[in-house]
Amino acid sequence: MQLKAKDGARYAIAAVSSMGLRITPEDRMAVHNSNRFYLQATSAETNVLNVASSLGRECLVLTRFVQGSPLAAFIKAQLRARNIAYVGPDVPQGGPWGYRHQFNVADSGFGLRAPRVWNDRAGEVGRTIDPADYDFDEIFGEKGVAILHLSGLIAAMSPETTRACLAVARAAKAHGTLVSFDLNYRATFWEGREAELAAAFDEIASVADILVGNEEDFQLCLGLKGPEAGGRGLDAKIDGFKAMIGAASRKYPQVKVFATTLREVVSAGCHRWGAILRADSEWFVEEPREIDVLDRIGGGDGFTGGLLYGILNGWDGARCLQFGWASGVLAASSLNDYAEPADEKQVFDIYKGNARVQR
Repeated sequence: MQLKAKDGARYAIAAVSSMGLRITPEDRMAVHNSNRFYLQATSAETNVLNVASSLGRECLVLTRFVQGSPLAAFIKAQLRARNIAYVGPDVPQGGPWGYRHQFNVADSGFGLRAPRVWNDRAGEVGRTIDPADYDFDEIFGEKGVAILHLSGLIAAMSPETTRACLAVARAAKAHGTLVSFDLNYRATFWEGREAELAAAFDEIASVADILVGNEEDFQLCLGLKGPEAGGRGLDAKIDGFKAMIGAASRKYPQVKVFATTLREVVSAGCHRWGAILRADSEWFVEEPREIDVLDRIGGGDGFTGGLLYGILNGWDGARCLQFGWASGVLAASSLNDYAEPADEKQVFDIYKGNARVQR
């Protein structure tokens, strides 16, 4: 692969993120009839970091915390345990009706009962992230970052986070850091801000080296015209994505890597999981295979994290896609919403379908 990550960087991957908490019922129960829950620190962007950080590469999250909050202390401890450094101020709560960390309340579903997610983000401190919080020359220059990863979730969360993502993308590019952007469209985030966000997403995409997203993401975030409606099924999805990426590569010629996942839901515990990648104008496809799912949340982030880990290592497109596909499977096999590989072998064993006991 022609794309080469910056050498000598302290941080393998950095991300801007609003940290929160996820609570999940035990034993695949539904939220509304459970009284025992599992608590974890979470964010889509740190889920992506977790593949590289688990494999010994230090990562960094740019964020904000609530001053004196025991939940903030829990989040910080969880990040330290995951080999993810953090930078950002502790913001005074401002009283009981002031700032807090968001809650993501979700169950895993079972059989034909689909998982359900309820986001409770009122007063979220991460919405106030300010580029003035960070010394970009120190982060990207003195210490160094190999890849900056941005998500459409944090980029669209608030006017403040939009400005922060634009500033960090410009700084990263100025210091020779690769920029990864997962478009991740959310209609509720875009409502009433369509023109502002379209311009911001276009600017970030114009400096990105890696773009991740499905056909809808490219159409709604970047204003690209989708292909004419064709047949149904996997082949039609792949053909549609290829046509969309043809248009995207003409608009953003500096992007070297385009990727997306392919998912067909059989039941809450069984998906058909695949992925597609274009690297250096060459296509690579992982046809969907049936996988068992413990908890589906974070599978896409696991895929992106595995893909970026491959790029960090200078692997070719086929190997990057294999590692990304299998990292997504690993995330889906865990109650945590991020992949936590023990080593590279574990991930490649998943790709090979080798579930034999390791002694």
